[in-house]
Amino acid sequence: MAVDLVLALVVRIPSLLGIEPLEDAARWQWVLDAVLLSFVPIVVYSAVRITRQRRAERLQASRSSRQVRTMFRVSREWLWAVDSAGSITFSSPMCEQLTGYAPEELVGSPIGLVLDPSDLATALRAQPAAGDDRTFTGLVLVCRHRNGTGVLMEVTGEAVLDDAGNPAGFEGMARAVEDLPSTAYESEQVRRRVSEQLAAARLVTAFQPIRCLASGRVVGVEALSRFPASEGTSPEAWFVQASSVGLGVELELLALRTALQAARGLPAELYVAVNLSPEACLDPAVHEVLWQAPIAPARVVIEVTERQEVNDYAALSNALAPVRAAGLRVAIDDAGSGFASMRHIIKLTPDLIKLDRAIVRDIDSETAHRALGAAMVGFAAEIGASLLAEGVETDAELRAVTALGMAAAQGYHLGRPSVNPGDWAQWGGSSGRGSGDLGSGDRGSGDLGSGDALSR
Repeated sequence: MAVDLVLALVVRIPSLLGIEPLEDAARWQWVLDAVLLSFVPIVVYSAVRITRQRRAERLQASRSSRQVRTMFRVSREWLWAVDSAGSITFSSPMCEQLTGYAPEELVGSPIGLVLDPSDLATALRAQPAAGDDRTFTGLVLVCRHRNGTGVLMEVTGEAVLDDAGNPAGFEGMARAVEDLPSTAYESEQVRRRVSEQLAAARLVTAFQPIRCLASGRVVGVEALSRFPASEGTSPEAWFVQASSVGLGVELELLALRTALQAARGLPAELYVAVNLSPEACLDPAVHEVLWQAPIAPARVVIEVTERQEVNDYAALSNALAPVRAAGLRVAIDDAGSGFASMRHIIKLTPDLIKLDRAIVRDIDSETAHRALGAAMVGFAAEIGASLLAEGVETDAELRAVTALGMAAAQGYHLGRPSVNPGDWAQWGGSSGRGSGDLGSGDRGSGDLGSGDALSR
């Protein structure tokens, strides 16, 4: 419409002004110049409008970015993302309050530093099916704080897929479950759920292999409880919740009985490490279960956990003395993660010390981790204990702990937890990875089975 108007004016204006008609070539050149000139205000108007729009968009983006930063800073939720290899690719500032680690410390680290991948996987498998199987909501897990303590939290998130539709990681949000349970109603709900688990005895046991670093043989297993009907609550969270309503020892008793019964399906030369809280160790019922176990006490290792503070180490030592005299051995878990674990070591003089996975992580490249690992090897030797590395996830870490002289190791790189007796059977005898794969060790301790390696 505008172009038509311009053309009409260009043709009529000369005649109205009494100007002699131009030659054809000159006339059309003049028409073209006039048309082009008419576009100048349109171009100027468009440029001004686009500039203003872009300025408004930049302002809105700046406001949105500021709002996002504010949300990350003041939000009570921790936002995180991991890639397909399990490495953390993003972490919001709330992680420092929940985990004790700053965002820059977590990014690039394995998610196993703060969340047990097997707990997450178990909770995901147990969650009721939803309309979108990529999302998960209301998972209750225990987040591992830098100081070694556990923080109960609720996790929501979504699996991320790449362009080809293959799994590419997870994006999630977590919040601390405050003061659990905080009301009488919540206490009753937790008590009901735990009581149902106790009554139905729905626990099953997964065993994770423990390998001798000198020979590469599987010499023992750690018993890990699994709750098939957990509805998204991780095993560790079940124990935390049970303890909060006074049913912690009863749940531990059920887990202990289940593990010792399942141990009958293991090769006879393997020892079985079971987790028990100090409170459970003091309970006479636990001792009855141990005495009546279908496997010999010499094949049992009690890993003393840190679920409760120990106020009387003398009483705990006295309670463990009879079963230790019968051949049962004691291990301290998460050594190096905090003062509490080291105090356990000093007071209980364990047979086995399990080096915390936060120290084992990157022990091949982190000088401080390697120095602490070497110191723990010497410390363990001084008190007559064997040192086991937890959470070995790479071949480089495996070679590093072997070179430092640690006796044994466990972790995903050496074998994942399994509830399948067929897998357990393969761990017997000389099965497993050869010493060439595991590196060579010069410790004289050899195996950590029922021999003298753990006895003082």
